[in-house]
Amino acid sequence: MPVREYYSITELTREFDISTRTLRFYEDEGLLRPMRKGRTRLFRPADRHLLKQILRGKRLGFSIAEIREIINMYREPPGEVGQLNLMLKTIEQKREELRQKRRDLEETLNELDRAEESCIERLAELGVST
Repeated sequence: MPVREYYSITELTREFDISTRTLRFYEDEGLLRPMRKGRTRLFRPADRHLLKQILRGKRLGFSIAEIREIINMYREPPGEVGQLNLMLKTIEQKREELRQKRRDLEETLNELDRAEESCIERLAELGVST
């Protein structure tokens, strides 16, 4: 998509397959700051880029607060270096959370396997075939 001066709310919602409500929510949260012309919102290419990053952050499991912190760090000192360092730290935290969830899932699956095995053994003791 070629870089343009402005994007409408409709164009962005279609491009990113999100609702206008979602876009307004990000605006209400201070993550996006479109220009206004009367009641019309005009999003700059920078807003479009930010939206892309917000949606990426959401897909990666970042909370709105975490996304806001990263965005605000970019807007103010320590700037991009601080933002990148914070991003690295947050990525590692998310990675560890996901690893823990994977361990929890594996443990639950193992417990289910053991419970199933016990049920099958008991049914066999009762003379019922499965």
